[in-house]
Amino acid sequence: MGFLKMFLQGVSLIPGVVQGVEGLAGAKTGQQKKDAALAIVGTAINIADGVTNKQIADGGKFQDGLGKVIDGVVDCMNASVWAKS
Repeated sequence: MGFLKMFLQGVSLIPGVVQGVEGLAGAKTGQQKKDAALAIVGTAINIADGVTNKQIADGGKFQDGLGKVIDGVVDCMNASVWAKS
């Protein structure tokens, strides 16, 4: 599977992962929940394999970028009706 297709499929999982992590780890800190979501999405995208196969040149920057996407999804969800239930 091409990297872009794999990446976009992984990113599409983020809202569900964030909601699932919130349900499972609601009492944890925001950073702990973000780390859990990042680990799940990173595994889904298979970051380690991407670095090994040279599809990801800088694993650290890639992780930072995913963290920003997760933060954005959390912001959107917190600003929505979903958070008001």
